[in-house]
Amino acid sequence: MNNSDIQAAWKYHDGTKHSHWSIRNNPHLLDWANRPLPFKIYPKIKPLPLSRDVPQTRVAALSAISELVPSSRADSVPDLQDLARILYFSAGITKQRANPGGEIYFRAAACTGALYEIELYVVTGDLPNLDAGVYHFNPADVSLRFLRKGDFRGNLAQATAMEPAVAHAPATIICTGTYWRNAWKYQARTYRHFGWDNGTLLANMLAVSAASGLPAEIVLGFVDTEVNRVLDLDTRREVSLCLVPIGRTSESSLPEPKEAPALGLETIPLSQREIEYPAMLEMHDSSSLASVEEVAQWRGKQQVFPTSAPAGEAVRLQRLPEEEQPKDTIEQVILRRGSTRTFDKVASITLAQLSTILGYATRGLPADFLKAPGAQLNDLYLIVHAVHGLKPGAYFFRHEQKTLELLKEGKFRAEARHLGLDQELPADACVDIFFLADLKRILEQYGNRGYRAVQLEAGAIGGRIYLAAYGQHLGATGLTFFDDDVINFFSPHARDKSAIFLLAIGRPLKREPL
Repeated sequence: MNNSDIQAAWKYHDGTKHSHWSIRNNPHLLDWANRPLPFKIYPKIKPLPLSRDVPQTRVAALSAISELVPSSRADSVPDLQDLARILYFSAGITKQRANPGGEIYFRAAACTGALYEIELYVVTGDLPNLDAGVYHFNPADVSLRFLRKGDFRGNLAQATAMEPAVAHAPATIICTGTYWRNAWKYQARTYRHFGWDNGTLLANMLAVSAASGLPAEIVLGFVDTEVNRVLDLDTRREVSLCLVPIGRTSESSLPEPKEAPALGLETIPLSQREIEYPAMLEMHDSSSLASVEEVAQWRGKQQVFPTSAPAGEAVRLQRLPEEEQPKDTIEQVILRRGSTRTFDKVASITLAQLSTILGYATRGLPADFLKAPGAQLNDLYLIVHAVHGLKPGAYFFRHEQKTLELLKEGKFRAEARHLGLDQELPADACVDIFFLADLKRILEQYGNRGYRAVQLEAGAIGGRIYLAAYGQHLGATGLTFFDDDVINFFSPHARDKSAIFLLAIGRPLKREPL
């Protein structure tokens, strides 16, 4: 398959849409006895424990989610405590709860179905208290497993066509997706969830890195086979999704790429049996980049995507004054965050609170597929139910102008319930935020890899929305949706766009722990 053959992405996207018919005619039932393990376990590798009590940054959450550490800053080298902080507050266990199917271990970032299919690896040179090597992070015991000895940063630099952020990084975290752990519940739609769940995790990772004074960036342009080889992945089960270089060194030379032979390391099977969904494997293969030349060409094609001209009444965002903004640290907010199960349907939020969430969450994502200032692949559409200072109705958010444009006025709780797969949460929320994108334009520009990019960006902005909401002691939850019905509701403005993600915000009915 070829990245430029974009019919592959359309085939996957259209084939995994939810509709009233598809939901009610899907015979899939959860097989609790075959539920996959929530962790990747190497039983024969001795763990390298990470500190569970690292110093906190004391940086306010709202500052952390929007702060970019300049990548030109020289010699920002993480130590083992920095890595422990970043890994734990990205993917560590923060809560646990008994469930009929077994104990559920809730992690630092939101994930569809609390299935946590995103794994983290670290490729590093020699760091304070950590030898150069390739490591796997296990949240179950907060430890690293040493997979390869030696400095493999040259392999990553070569695989990314010498992307400067990777070439000058003392350490790079690689995020992978494990198909079966999520597909056990969500079947072929899991490939969309790779983007959402990786994105919410990245929102935490970027925020904690920034709070730690370390530059970090999302890198989506890389030769897939080369990165998978370094991590020794069985690519029918697990694949590399993105790289996140952490820190920066002023060194002018990198180690030469090393041979990375197959390791054949034993891992504990996730389930007694796994079901393979070919549509996901085909989507991933068709969006893979096969050579350094293709990576360089892909990265050089990008551009800003224009939005439509204003067509309605606009309301300017009214962010909370600096002195009134919550001062809770990024670590405190991550530990408090959860996915709200019930909203108080008679409660409301203020325009200033919503403005703070939107303003901070959309300040620009540091990513190699968004090099142009102000570039954003997803458009945000809102259904406002109970926001003081806004009429109830449907809105379009112009992120560059920081305005909300009224598309149609009205009370749309019943419509929101339907669009959110006939669930009560979007009807009871104060506001629902829908991520829509001009998928045709994105695929024409980025190829099939654009499908990875648009889902990942939605998850990352959504993850920032989670943090900004919980930073103000509000609640939020991600939801799935009836794809075409969402587009129809926001049309004609949203005509020719595609539904990507949905996040509901409100006041939790049950008080969230402080």
